[in-house]
Amino acid sequence: MSIDIDYENPWVYNGKPFISDDIQDFFGFVYLIQNNLNNRKYIGRKYFWQFRTPKGKKRKVKSESDWKKYYGSCPELKEDIIKFGRENFSRTIVSLHKTKGKTNFEETRQLFGNNVLTEGLDDGTPRYYNSNILNRYFRKDYYGNND
Repeated sequence: MSIDIDYENPWVYNGKPFISDDIQDFFGFVYLIQNNLNNRKYIGRKYFWQFRTPKGKKRKVKSESDWKKYYGSCPELKEDIIKFGRENFSRTIVSLHKTKGKTNFEETRQLFGNNVLTEGLDDGTPRYYNSNILNRYFRKDYYGNND
């Protein structure tokens, strides 16, 4: 049985490409994007749904977000994707969540648990593209800082 993948460089969850039918009643996911050329990584979260109020209407309409095309919000990561090409990045769904709150909590837990602000590669480059957590804790304050 083959799965019809309707987008490029698909998100992978539990070793299989993730498609719209897999969303079911999940609200969002926590993900890891890896640059396969230099092993730098990025951890983030994305919601499957967007809520918009159409012009001239009062009620918000729920529709699927741009999660299939999404490559994170980090400017440095986006620059590398343009520089090296999407095909050199892997996109993995780490966990799926049924509420916005649980999605946000798990992202923060993963960011701290993986030491995204302090881990480095052997050449001294930060291991993670993430430069802050919650816009409150910043890599510049912790990376390479031994006190």
